[in-house]
Amino acid sequence: MKAYLSSLFVFLATFSFAQPALVDTERYPLDPDLLYNEAIPTPASHLSYELGAEFTIYHQVVNYLRTLAEASPRIRLDEYGTTYEGRPLIYLVISSEENQQNLEEIRLNNLKLANTTELSSSEAESLITSQPVITSMSYNIHGNEASSTEAAMQVAYRLAAAQDDETLDILNNSVIIMYPCINPDGRDRYVYWYNSMQRNLLATEPNDIEHDAPFPNGRTNHYWFDLNRDWIWLLHPESRGHIGVYQQWMPQVHVDYHEQGYNNNYFTAPGTTPRNLTLPDRYEALSDTFGMANVRAFDQNQISYFTREAFDFFYPGYGSSYPTVMGAIGMLVEQGGIGGGRAIETDDDFVLTLRNRLFDHYTTSFATFKKAAEKKVELRRYFYEALQPATSKVSTQAYILPDDSSGYLNDVVNILVKHGVSVERANQGFSVRDALNYRSGNPSERQFRSGDIIVSADQPRHLFINSILQPQLDIEDSVMYDMATWSAPLAYNLEAFATDRSVNVSSELISETSAPPSGVSNPEATYAFAIEWKQPNAPRALSMLWNKKYQVRSALKPFRSASQSFGRGSLVVLLGRNEKTDEEVQQDMQQIADSAQVKIVGLNSGRMTDGIDLSSRYSRPLKAPKAAMLVDQPFSVYSSGQLWFLFDQVSHFPITRIRASSLQQTSLPKLGRRYGYADLNSFDVLLLPGTSNLKEVFNKSALANLKSWVNSGGTLIATEECVAYLAEGDSSFTGIETLKVPEDSSQTAKYLTYAEREDYYGWKRTPGSALNSTIDNSHPLAFGMPEQLYSLKFGNDALAANTKMQAVGYYEENADELLASGYVARENREHLAGNVFAGVVPMGKGKVVLFTDNTQYRMFWRGPSRMMQNAVMLLPSL
Repeated sequence: MKAYLSSLFVFLATFSFAQPALVDTERYPLDPDLLYNEAIPTPASHLSYELGAEFTIYHQVVNYLRTLAEASPRIRLDEYGTTYEGRPLIYLVISSEENQQNLEEIRLNNLKLANTTELSSSEAESLITSQPVITSMSYNIHGNEASSTEAAMQVAYRLAAAQDDETLDILNNSVIIMYPCINPDGRDRYVYWYNSMQRNLLATEPNDIEHDAPFPNGRTNHYWFDLNRDWIWLLHPESRGHIGVYQQWMPQVHVDYHEQGYNNNYFTAPGTTPRNLTLPDRYEALSDTFGMANVRAFDQNQISYFTREAFDFFYPGYGSSYPTVMGAIGMLVEQGGIGGGRAIETDDDFVLTLRNRLFDHYTTSFATFKKAAEKKVELRRYFYEALQPATSKVSTQAYILPDDSSGYLNDVVNILVKHGVSVERANQGFSVRDALNYRSGNPSERQFRSGDIIVSADQPRHLFINSILQPQLDIEDSVMYDMATWSAPLAYNLEAFATDRSVNVSSELISETSAPPSGVSNPEATYAFAIEWKQPNAPRALSMLWNKKYQVRSALKPFRSASQSFGRGSLVVLLGRNEKTDEEVQQDMQQIADSAQVKIVGLNSGRMTDGIDLSSRYSRPLKAPKAAMLVDQPFSVYSSGQLWFLFDQVSHFPITRIRASSLQQTSLPKLGRRYGYADLNSFDVLLLPGTSNLKEVFNKSALANLKSWVNSGGTLIATEECVAYLAEGDSSFTGIETLKVPEDSSQTAKYLTYAEREDYYGWKRTPGSALNSTIDNSHPLAFGMPEQLYSLKFGNDALAANTKMQAVGYYEENADELLASGYVARENREHLAGNVFAGVVPMGKGKVVLFTDNTQYRMFWRGPSRMMQNAVMLLPSL
């Protein structure tokens, strides 16, 4: 009987815990039948496991690819930067041995097609027909979409070692630029965590912890940014590095490798609407050529896939869309797999393995290489013609950005230069008839000054220029994957003009990126030093002054010395209130000016020519506040990361990040460090990033304690969805009403068919559009800002004006003039017009700052960001 039971238990155990084949080499082979150079190491021989059996730590990926490059003359490996966490960013240049011998000549010939409008037709034709196609691949830009880097190792191995005719044809007719991992920090964050969660028995159940990575998961980079939205703005070293390489090579084909939820099948081009309608008409057909190449490979290998029904390419800052405005055929592929680990059971009872996922990516990689080599002449001709300004569909001939040393113009100019755009600075004044004013939307004759910036659209980068400098792109469909506007002049709140006429004026080319004006005037000043708060980096200078233990004041009213005017918020350092030697002060001021990139003015008297005097009662001491921000669930990773970056990288001001769960266990005033909880009473400022579930953090008791903290002098800053919960209707915390669009109860809405619902409600949402807004810049929350602002709007919430609230930012009152760029339905414009998006509610000794809109969206929508810096750094003292 015991023997029978023992046998039964063994059978049941085997039946219950039967494990799927983790590395199914028969179903997902990686071309093992090809002839390979045996001197070239395989991934398995180097890693000691078959690809798909484990996730590979990034340094092991790098080590293998370095070994491959050393062993194969077909591969060159180089670095293009270092991540925030110190990991090397590498890329491979792969081609035949003969092409490798002539690589620099190939690159320079390719750049002639990319950067020249003066080639003769015979010269252009010779370069088009005689040179290899440049194909590039970017893998693993989202860290937890990790299968593509695993695939990249096998792709590189085959290109390095295979001897078959197909591989050799690809190598002879192509130069392949491979970025094996765009986001090493995010990848390792995910992989280290996943490897630490692995079970002995493979966890295919979706509910197992290994399929649920914790905040901030691995998708984002070190600062919790989505790098697939940063190809234009270049905020991060990963983006600056790979765009530098991209501009050196300017490929004709680029594919960006991604994963989506594990229940989805593989997506390949073409995508859906809306499209960037400035692109050449032939783009769609050529994109579909590659999509069909993938489809044929999928059909042959029984890979499940779909096309055309998702993933638009409207926003030009993706890895799939940026290449399109650089004249290439840019494409996206998406493998199902996020959260899938090494194996997971999908909703159709299929076990999706890591090996399956990397096999699919490997398959599309070679389908693309093969098609690119086959169509190299057609692709290079498309590339050359697309970059000829004579083919532009846009009538604008030039964009003019008036010089503004106190704004973000320098940032925009630097972005353009890094993308290969020719930017000019006028050497004299000039006039333009019918110059379209971005603020008013009306054309008129305009006088411009020496120093103003001119960006001609009559140059090879015209697709890029028109895509990011136009105030508005045509929109086919409001149901979009990302946002409706990204116009750089609006994002950086710049004065801007466009003209359909060529601008002929003496000018100089801006060939290098530059920093804002900086330096110390009158460094031996005897009374005070002042810093105009309008300067982009003035908050950084304030942080440095505090760090060096200076007593600093902020002017609540303007003042003017004999030589210079200073606006509200300007910083004043009174030498009589700072016990430092003259030499020490001079050294500090010079260091701050150089490091923070600001202009500092020395003053020999406290009596000003106009306005307040330097020691006026309206010149208030600024104390360095201790600021905290809640992070982790349920707060948005992106919103949290953008705030962290704004203060840590831009302002150099420390923000303590506190897990939201630390506030869930006990009453706020009694939190103690020894129990692992944050003591809110240790902080002057609390930041709440975006979340629609603030109720999870603050129950009724916690709200009462939070209100007590504010009444005692705390500054609470609520952003985005948090505002609604703190408004009168949800928590009665502030007594301020959040206005929402009434539910559509029309007969049309009641009887919508199922097929109509997505489009109908899509046209009613506001998908990231710029609204004309007014700022009360006499309020400390808006010190240093102009009166007019483009606010970026997602959704339709706004605050009702109320005497309890100091309204600092509100939308244009005329609904017909509200929309600056993007799309907002008529009923939503009427709802938003004249209502508040930024306000301050005094509460006892403290205050609550409410921002319904993200003030630093992706850190490229910089115009409103000064309000957030003011809220944290100035408001607690003023």
